[in-house]
Amino acid sequence: MVGCGNEFVRDSRSPARLVVNNLEWDEQNTVNSDVIRLVRTPAPCTAASPCPTVVNDMAVVQLSLILRDPGNPASPSSPSLLNQVTVNRYRVQYRRADGHNIPGVDLPYDFDSAFTLTVPATGTAEGAFQIVRHSAKEEAPLAALRFSNDIISTIAEVTFYGRDQAGNEVSASANIGIDFGDFADPAN
Repeated sequence: MVGCGNEFVRDSRSPARLVVNNLEWDEQNTVNSDVIRLVRTPAPCTAASPCPTVVNDMAVVQLSLILRDPGNPASPSSPSLLNQVTVNRYRVQYRRADGHNIPGVDLPYDFDSAFTLTVPATGTAEGAFQIVRHSAKEEAPLAALRFSNDIISTIAEVTFYGRDQAGNEVSASANIGIDFGDFADPAN
């Protein structure tokens, strides 16, 4: 594999490589994660007496596969059903650019969760997953952002793990910006 880095060659024994084509939240590449929402409906919540509510944040990932050995122009390789990858879990790790990276003090705790999605040998697969948990918004440091003007800006690295149909482990990572704060609530 002339011109390929050693990491590309060694990161898995699978003949296919898992690729994150897109990672977004509400069709944006940066998440504004509202730590508390004041909802006005349904009853007993009203405009005069809104209910404080914590809501998790969901993101959407689009995944595809590429063959490690594409063949040559005269004889290109083609994928088989064994190249399909079933993703079975993911991990979210938060970090800050300013170096303040103590979980539970400067940013939310990292977490792992289950996620099942089969990426076809050709084409793409798309699925929604939780990128910020309810519980993170009820713990330090995010709980302290309620009813304040402070914002914590982070980068979330999301790594998806799975196996091809021959049992080879694969993974792929992508980053997305997340700004945590008490943002304006929609009028509902």
